[in-house]
Amino acid sequence: MFQVIGGRSVQAVRLLAPRSAVLVEAVRGRKSRNDPVAKSKEGRIKVPPPVDPVEMVVLKERYSEYELIMRALRLEFKEEVLRKKYEEETGSQAEERARQEKEEHRALMDWNDQENLQMLKARILRIQKEEEEAESKTVEAAVQREEELQQFIKQKEKEILQLQEEAKNFIILENLDQRIEEALDNPKNYNFAIDKEGNVVKRTVLQ
Repeated sequence: MFQVIGGRSVQAVRLLAPRSAVLVEAVRGRKSRNDPVAKSKEGRIKVPPPVDPVEMVVLKERYSEYELIMRALRLEFKEEVLRKKYEEETGSQAEERARQEKEEHRALMDWNDQENLQMLKARILRIQKEEEEAESKTVEAAVQREEELQQFIKQKEKEILQLQEEAKNFIILENLDQRIEEALDNPKNYNFAIDKEGNVVKRTVLQ
């Protein structure tokens, strides 16, 4: 019921009341095609974000699985729509239609299972190959470390043999007198001058 005020209803009073001005929100206009580039963006080069290869492979696999799932769902929904349409149109043949669609659905499910099995086998083979490659790299690294260790040992053995050979000429307490006599019998003069080519040009006489 409408409330009456002075012979007029409230609704009529509202409709006849003066309207307020329309408020328009200030919106920033878009640039036209002919406007120049903003100064803050001059010389800016858009660089695409880097793509991780491992993440890309995972995303491709997940997208393939997603496509298979969506394909199966679309087929199932299509089957349901067609079954309802057949039931409405054929009437007496609805049972036969349902049986055929059920067989078709079973065939589609079998095909979907085969696709999933093939993808599973391919994934297993890929994982096995990656594991074999990782194991091969580990073995190669171990062999390389072993070869480097053997080379290091051989080098140290060579240095030890060389040091033992040089130790035969060391001056020790037992051959000290003999070495002193040899030095006195065979004096050497190290007081000499050489040129740029390393030739001795001047030597002083020992006194």
